[in-house]
Amino acid sequence: MAALNGTASRKPVLFFDIDNCLYSRSTKVQDLMAELIDKYFAKHLELPWDEAVRLHKEYYTSYGLAIEGLVRHHQIDPLKYNAEVDDALPLQDIIKPDPELRKLLEDIDKSKVTVWLFTNAYVTHAKRVVRLLGVEDLFDGLTFCDYSEEPLICKPHPDMYKKGMREASVSEAKDCYFVDDSFLNCTKAKDFGWTAVHLVEESIPTPKTQASQYQIRHLSELRNIYPQFFKSTSI
Repeated sequence: MAALNGTASRKPVLFFDIDNCLYSRSTKVQDLMAELIDKYFAKHLELPWDEAVRLHKEYYTSYGLAIEGLVRHHQIDPLKYNAEVDDALPLQDIIKPDPELRKLLEDIDKSKVTVWLFTNAYVTHAKRVVRLLGVEDLFDGLTFCDYSEEPLICKPHPDMYKKGMREASVSEAKDCYFVDDSFLNCTKAKDFGWTAVHLVEESIPTPKTQASQYQIRHLSELRNIYPQFFKSTSI
């Protein structure tokens, strides 16, 4: 991934979430991560299991990331947390190269749009996932939740969308296009002025109200939503 030089890009930016977006929820990575987080809460906060699970859910709902609640209320070292949670996931046994995803990303016309990763994960996890998927060379850069900084900034906080724009060198919200599996992240992106696509896989019930301007079941449908960014309209 080659970061841009910091000057405002004349091209729009297409932001991709990573987890449960570039790969399917059916991998159960999210379930494994949730279990590791629950274990972390129970161990480091010395909580009964049920209370650890409850507090994990509370922090995730309140802040978008469980780790933000840990840092805010318990002075947990986020980099040590990352080592015991995200970096401890056996991703090499779960995530494999995805030729279909690669074909889709290769068909994006990079002369018309900058393609950017936008995740709440730490940089080590983000890079590991796209490497395992075999698509790391197809993105122009990466905006991640920097666990080494205080305060932590993550989606859906407006400052995270500002950070993404700054790092991808785009100055106008109207030039930002986005796809994420999170209802709240898409809602807040739309509120911020971005054009957002909510990915709701076929195994997931559709929300009663749509999160943002668009809703899809598969990433391949991006060709129909953002046809201006693709070289072709079909695979």
